[in-house]
Amino acid sequence: MGQESTTHGARAFVLRTFGRNRMVVQALMDVSAWCAGMWLAVLLRFDGDLGQWRVRSVMAAALLGGTLQLVAGLGLGLYIGRWRFGSFDEVAAVTRGAITVTALLAIIARWCFEPRLVPTSVSLAAGLFALLLMGMTRYAWRSAIDRRLRPSLDASRKVLVFGAGEAGVQLVTAMLRNPESPWYPVALLDDDPAKHKLRVLGVPVLGGRDRLTAAAESTGADHLIVAIPSGTGELVRDLSNAALDANLSVSLLPPVDHLIGADVTVSDVRPIDERDLLGRHEITTDVDQIAGYLTGKVVLVTGAGGSIGSELCRQIDRFGPARLVMVDRDESALHAVQMSIEGRALLDTRNLVVADIRDAARIDEVFDEHRPDVVFHTAALKHLPLLEMYPEEGEKTNVAGTLHLLLSAERTGVARFVNISTDKAADPTSVLGRTKRTAEQLTAAVAERASGTYLSVRFGNVLGSRGSVLEAFRKQIAAGGPLTVTHPEVTRYFMLVEEAVQLVIQAGAIGSDGEALVLDMGQPVRIADVARRLAAQSGRPIGIVYTGLRPGEKLHEVLLGAGELGHRRAHPLISHVQVPPIALEAFTYV
Repeated sequence: MGQESTTHGARAFVLRTFGRNRMVVQALMDVSAWCAGMWLAVLLRFDGDLGQWRVRSVMAAALLGGTLQLVAGLGLGLYIGRWRFGSFDEVAAVTRGAITVTALLAIIARWCFEPRLVPTSVSLAAGLFALLLMGMTRYAWRSAIDRRLRPSLDASRKVLVFGAGEAGVQLVTAMLRNPESPWYPVALLDDDPAKHKLRVLGVPVLGGRDRLTAAAESTGADHLIVAIPSGTGELVRDLSNAALDANLSVSLLPPVDHLIGADVTVSDVRPIDERDLLGRHEITTDVDQIAGYLTGKVVLVTGAGGSIGSELCRQIDRFGPARLVMVDRDESALHAVQMSIEGRALLDTRNLVVADIRDAARIDEVFDEHRPDVVFHTAALKHLPLLEMYPEEGEKTNVAGTLHLLLSAERTGVARFVNISTDKAADPTSVLGRTKRTAEQLTAAVAERASGTYLSVRFGNVLGSRGSVLEAFRKQIAAGGPLTVTHPEVTRYFMLVEEAVQLVIQAGAIGSDGEALVLDMGQPVRIADVARRLAAQSGRPIGIVYTGLRPGEKLHEVLLGAGELGHRRAHPLISHVQVPPIALEAFTYV
């Protein structure tokens, strides 16, 4: 043990000494490489019989080669720290220098001395040997430095890295060259068979995702890092599920545009979250089109204090409306949304409106005062089980409230009215779905006679919204569990709130009268899988309890109802569906 410690200490001392005097040591090694290369060339040329050539001439040629190397190395920046030690750039510079020195040495030895110092073949062979020796010494020193920089295997967490592409290689390199790295890569995985024989700094690629469990067992790894910044949500979900089965926790590299710098570092790795599992598309919006109907206009948003409404207000504000009128019956919610937009919440502007859309007279007052050009209607009652118990409340808000807004908008000449709907309006089976479907039909009915454009936008669950299943799961985990899921196979569509709102604004620009614009929600997500992942990430023994589907609840939601055909004619993520209008005379509160 003592001898091993002494050896390690001596190695560390040598490396420190080299680090402080790198340029001098490097120059001496290159000169020595030329001297050794010259003697090796002479031995090879004369079959080891030095008696056939003058020893002083060989020594002079070796000294000349070393001197020329010093001059060339200084000119190329090898001995002034221009190149990273052992890098490809430095190797390229060493090669250029060796070629230059070899050519000069051959010319000088042949034409400037009589008799010549060494044969031309010796000069050429000496250059080749010198280049080989200079490369070998650099490789040896670089390997020693890399070994010294590696984190301690005992003090670090063994990890598998999925992805042997550029990002994966950079990540493994960053881990193995950082003594403080909390992770030690023990294997890579990649679905590309061409990479299954690769090694990255000694770390092998053990196969594809089908080898995940076997790799974890053979290496003792307890963590998986997904190093594919362009990976889809489906890939992340599959790997996350496989990691759960293999008792591995999961982290990942975020998308390329979220990385901290040009090179991947250990600090870029972060825990997986719901956004990564969704893997949503990057949205391209037509800013000119949007600005054309929002900039300089009076825009009114109902339900402005809600999850969708508040994000809608924040994004609309960026387009410079003449006025942004925010309507909600919850004064605290209005306080919060003003704070998020203006950085203060003095509640000192008439653009913050406390009103209930159930009150037709109050809605008329609001529209008469503000005369909006554009209306986004997000206010609604949305909790399915409560509306099943109190269906009349859903009728009052989602139907009557919507109709009050539509009629006021028609009367005051609103140019564009966007009603926010839900996927539950497609083939509705619940009070929520039926009332929102009726709201779509009411919007289509008013569209037939109003001067402006009236349309609906339909999408599913929004991540992070108040009362969402993910919010409920987090609270249940904080309380120690269990997580409650209605059914093992229940699936739902999810969107990010920013994405949903961005598409809503775009839909408002491209929609036509009476349409329902259906947002692309990607692939449905199984709620039980989400619960399993969140429970595993908590690091606590959290159980899952299945409570059964509630009245009116679907096992699988749909975005298009029976007989509905969606056409994507203006935006790749927005489908257009025609909604049949409903007779307004059927409603006693018209």
